[in-house]
Amino acid sequence: MNYYNEIKEVLVKNEVYKKVKEYSKNKSDLHSYFEVGRLIVEAQGGEKRAKYGNRLIKKYSEKLTKELGKGYDVSNLKRMRQFYLFWKGGSMRHQFSNISWTHYRYLLPLKNMKCINYYIYITDKLNLSVRELREKIKNNEYERIGKKQELEKPKVNTGVRIDL
Repeated sequence: MNYYNEIKEVLVKNEVYKKVKEYSKNKSDLHSYFEVGRLIVEAQGGEKRAKYGNRLIKKYSEKLTKELGKGYDVSNLKRMRQFYLFWKGGSMRHQFSNISWTHYRYLLPLKNMKCINYYIYITDKLNLSVRELREKIKNNEYERIGKKQELEKPKVNTGVRIDL
């Protein structure tokens, strides 16, 4: 019996399992936060009124935090609303499986849709970690490089302005 190969096989199976589980969790998180964003927009009386309904978000945040624990502060619920507004009308693209909720939390505050699309593209293409993405945003890579390059950008809903 080759114990090394047995050990390696067990570890490889475990790594594959962890990746599948991580992918599933990320997909579930993104779907859940999209739905929460949709429900918040509806509760606020629709998209046009949504940006003015921050009192409702504060109320929901206080109740959710009390009942479910941290992670549901006002800014996170606003990000969920933004996430919905960003993706509504289109389906979340499967090729962006490397982009987690934490990635989106750094992307959504950006106001320029071309800039957001640039960072989505390079995050997916280069498989950037959140830390690497944060550095690129901090260093204004889009302003320095992205505007100058002609990239094949993903087709996302670019007609929506996202306000906090």
